[in-house]
Amino acid sequence: MEKKILGVIGGLGPLATARFLELVTHMTLTDREQDNVDMIVYNFPSIPDRTGYILGSNLRSPLPGLQSAARALARQRVSCIAIPCVTAHYFHRELQGCVPVPILNGVEQTARLIQSQGYHSAGILATEGTIRSRLFARELELAGVTPIIPSEQGQADITHLIYENIKAGKPPEMDRFDRVRKELLDQGAEVIILGCTELSILRRCEEIAPGYVDVMEVLARECILRCGKRLRPEWSRWGKEREYGENRTGVSGKDQRPGAGQSRLRFRKRQLDLPAAVR
Repeated sequence: MEKKILGVIGGLGPLATARFLELVTHMTLTDREQDNVDMIVYNFPSIPDRTGYILGSNLRSPLPGLQSAARALARQRVSCIAIPCVTAHYFHRELQGCVPVPILNGVEQTARLIQSQGYHSAGILATEGTIRSRLFARELELAGVTPIIPSEQGQADITHLIYENIKAGKPPEMDRFDRVRKELLDQGAEVIILGCTELSILRRCEEIAPGYVDVMEVLARECILRCGKRLRPEWSRWGKEREYGENRTGVSGKDQRPGAGQSRLRFRKRQLDLPAAVR
């Protein structure tokens, strides 16, 4: 059987890529280290900012850098390519058109997952570039799910979290996150998408209530399966659950309920066996 290798266009940003590699490793069922996914990672934080280009504040297009990385990975004969940066999915069509290797689409996969679980509305936490370009909104609408986005002030809070906190290596101001979370739930969101790979890092280091779909987890899961590897049982399926608890959510679990009687969508998984300092 031909060895399957995952190609990763990383560095967008570096912490998000590190989180993605961590997830792929922890979600793969292994008896020995050789059972893990083989990867070739190109880490290019020098690629221009995606959101800035989409919004017109940055005239340097990230597309040439993304295409160069994709072509280099294709020459290495990878089986598929993942980009742990949601906003970069704005260029998915152009990237896929320049290489014969499948480039996985985490946005589309997330929308299909939410549809399959019977949800009718989903809140979106993402960069302004992702929101303004309607990356998630378009896929959710195609899946019959109503997208709900933050207010102007709410989006400013999320942008601050992503760029001024996480990308800058500073502690996240969780009061901003909590305000926007409540806003989306009050507007009728049945589930909330962590639609920026930087926001996935919050699940590792902060106490977050149940009720989120993490695009990074969706993408990591697809990568493992595409490369012919097995998922750990606790990551093997998605489910709606009404019960709470630290060992069932996979994050530190305070009983902060998204809504009375509301189902929560998440992986059925246990707490990762990591030191507290890196959870």
